[in-house]
Amino acid sequence: MPKKKKVKKVKKVKKTKINKIKTKAKSDIKVVNKKTTNLGPDEKPIIKKVKKQASEKRIYNIKDYVVYPKHGVGKITAIEKATIGEIEIQFYKIFIEKEKLTLTVPINQQSKLRHISSINQINKCVSILKTKPKIKRTMWSRRAQEYDQKINSGKIYELAEVVKDLNKNTDIIADQSYSERQLFEKAYERLKSEFEAVLKVSPEEVQKKMDKALGRTAVLENTQ
Repeated sequence: MPKKKKVKKVKKVKKTKINKIKTKAKSDIKVVNKKTTNLGPDEKPIIKKVKKQASEKRIYNIKDYVVYPKHGVGKITAIEKATIGEIEIQFYKIFIEKEKLTLTVPINQQSKLRHISSINQINKCVSILKTKPKIKRTMWSRRAQEYDQKINSGKIYELAEVVKDLNKNTDIIADQSYSERQLFEKAYERLKSEFEAVLKVSPEEVQKKMDKALGRTAVLENTQ
């Protein structure tokens, strides 16, 4: 009789263990179905959802003029969507007239852009162009690097300062080297394009206005 009692107890224990395993397996299945993002490396999700770009409000619209620091003034020609690496992004298409270049700038990187200047800022730039150039007594290679950084900063006042400091028709810079001339023309054209977009006048009128402020007696070669 004692042996039979022991057998019955063992059977009961087995049944309870099996029930516990079954309920645990059911709960595990529910968790896997709900949270597909926590799947293992060898497992594949049943439904793939396309992730969207981090939501950010559009600041600019089609036909707006904007300034991209490394390229200058451009016009927004379109606002489009595309899926890249399973992520849906929205971006501006910007045409840079001077370089005949089209840029693609995602909406969540629009902080790299800025609006074109106001009339008051353009007038202040004209005042900067009228002042005397400030030339540091440092090696040209170092000054050239500083000028290039100012040109690509996207700040219009710094751009005007470069044009003013590298203006070749001054007593301080009588003879310009090739690299000085290249930097001057780059800064001059960049500033000129923003003047055109803000003032809405012809390139010839803008050039006259800038040359008058700089006190230039001859028109630069290779300018439009």
